[in-house]
Amino acid sequence: MNDKRLDRLALVSKVWPWLFLGALLVFFEVWARIATHRSFIFNAYNLQSIGLAASAPLLLAIGQTFVIVTAGIDLSVGFVMGLAAVCVAQFTIPGGGSPWVLLLSIPLTILVCLIPGLVNGVLIARLGVPAFIGTLGMYGVARGAGFLAAGSGMTVSVDNAGLAWLGQGWTPVVLTAVLLVFMHFVLSQTKFGQYTYAIGGNPQSAVRAGINVRRHLFAIYLIAAAFAAVGGIVYTARFAAGAANAGEPMLLDSIAAVVIGGASLFGGTGTVIGTLIGALIIAVIEFGLVFIDVNAFWQFIVVGIVIIVSVLIDQYKERLGGAQ
Repeated sequence: MNDKRLDRLALVSKVWPWLFLGALLVFFEVWARIATHRSFIFNAYNLQSIGLAASAPLLLAIGQTFVIVTAGIDLSVGFVMGLAAVCVAQFTIPGGGSPWVLLLSIPLTILVCLIPGLVNGVLIARLGVPAFIGTLGMYGVARGAGFLAAGSGMTVSVDNAGLAWLGQGWTPVVLTAVLLVFMHFVLSQTKFGQYTYAIGGNPQSAVRAGINVRRHLFAIYLIAAAFAAVGGIVYTARFAAGAANAGEPMLLDSIAAVVIGGASLFGGTGTVIGTLIGALIIAVIEFGLVFIDVNAFWQFIVVGIVIIVSVLIDQYKERLGGAQ
């Protein structure tokens, strides 16, 4: 009986995000047809808006996926993103509109933002600090560093044609899609991905299998910081200004996208494609509620309910698995 229930629940946990995303799209499509006599789904502006709304949180969530699969969590990525947003603006300003300065500014920004990932890796992988505590500390450090880098104000304006191009139209969506496909391949088709699942499933068994768990976790937190840096660069490109708190509201969205997408907080499960579906669900909820003229604060309630349902499904599946 338990085997059948576990199999059914495993199937539900895999397909329900897809079904829920489909139900959301159908609901908003019907509403749009009735209220405005236009399409919600087959509308280039709506699709672009949803894609742009999903792109920055999804960049954070891609790195967060690798962390959560290893049964960790990274609370620092929101303000690492803010630090990156300010840094790329500050590095680009002296060169005016020069594309060469931009080509130097982007890798330099990523290198700066790898420092928090480096520290997280040392704390968690080398010193054994719990991921929640270690990254919470770095949350504060990155937050302060971002505001200090911004100087007297919270934002740093920048005018660079190359950076502006990076934030125009579908470019952020295409960039996010390319990185997502690559990281999906890494997690699902490479030894690095296999080791990531093994560590999340059972760290002791991973060690006995010859996996260098410390080195691998170190790399995982560097990946999370790198994707947060890319998110900050895209943010500055879109809004022509770097804000130290750019990623603050996206931190919870990044975790929510991973959880809604089917990853277990206990580690060992999760996919980049699932994270994509989770990010799209959140983006559709946020844009759709505004589209039908519902108070934007309801989005927090709806997303919160979806997260709770996701965790309940995961916990129930874990209980059934443990009861066998």
